[in-house]
Amino acid sequence: MARLEGKRAIVTGAGSGIGRASATLFAREGAAVLAVDRQAEGVEQTVSAIREAGGVAIGLALDAGDEADVQAYVQRAIDEFGGFDVLYANAGISGGDVPLFEQTTELWQEILRINLIGPFLAIKHGGPFLVRQGSGSIVCTASVAALRANAGGGPYSASKAGVISLVQTAATSLIGTGVRVNAICPGLIETGMTRPVFDYAKSRGTVGNLGQLNPLQRAGQPEEIAAMALFLASDESSYVNGQAFAVDGGLSSTHPFRRPRR
Repeated sequence: MARLEGKRAIVTGAGSGIGRASATLFAREGAAVLAVDRQAEGVEQTVSAIREAGGVAIGLALDAGDEADVQAYVQRAIDEFGGFDVLYANAGISGGDVPLFEQTTELWQEILRINLIGPFLAIKHGGPFLVRQGSGSIVCTASVAALRANAGGGPYSASKAGVISLVQTAATSLIGTGVRVNAICPGLIETGMTRPVFDYAKSRGTVGNLGQLNPLQRAGQPEEIAAMALFLASDESSYVNGQAFAVDGGLSSTHPFRRPRR
């Protein structure tokens, strides 16, 4: 039996990268998927791929950091699917690598709006339905940049640290409801967000060096994050709540080190 058989899922940031990989995997495992992304072309490509594989999906071009848009995608899931069981608040932006003293208030506000307020709004407007239902899983994308410095820019790192705190406080706020809230902390994953890093490495012929600071000594793929999202979305994680899971090749498990001789 498929791991999400009979379930309904909302995935934001589903037009590419981790969101697309997760939406596709959720559908493959039996879920009806509402794919949400600001980029209409990307989300339609995701939906088309799911349908071509025999899955059920609809797409919406909406802004995951806009309250009216969040209310709209929650209502659409209720209207189309009769509700939902999984809400994966994955949409995010990096903000680039801007030096500390050159960062603007506007940059911080936009990154926090998408990366932190977006998941908050997902919980605020999606949570009540799940509470009435008496069950459900909310998953948010944080980052290893939330755990240690030097894995992302200042506003990005702060926004993702906020996601971890949001997950913990939301899980506690929803005590006794049967609704679980967890986070995933990806390491260096090859997505549209990190494309500049990978393109630069390719231009220098140093792609093999990407991820060299983690014990697996490689970058990750969106499908590897989707696998964790699937676990947290499924009933297999029924006793997992208020946690943040690093999926980073071991990067956050260690201080910087010199590779030992064998």
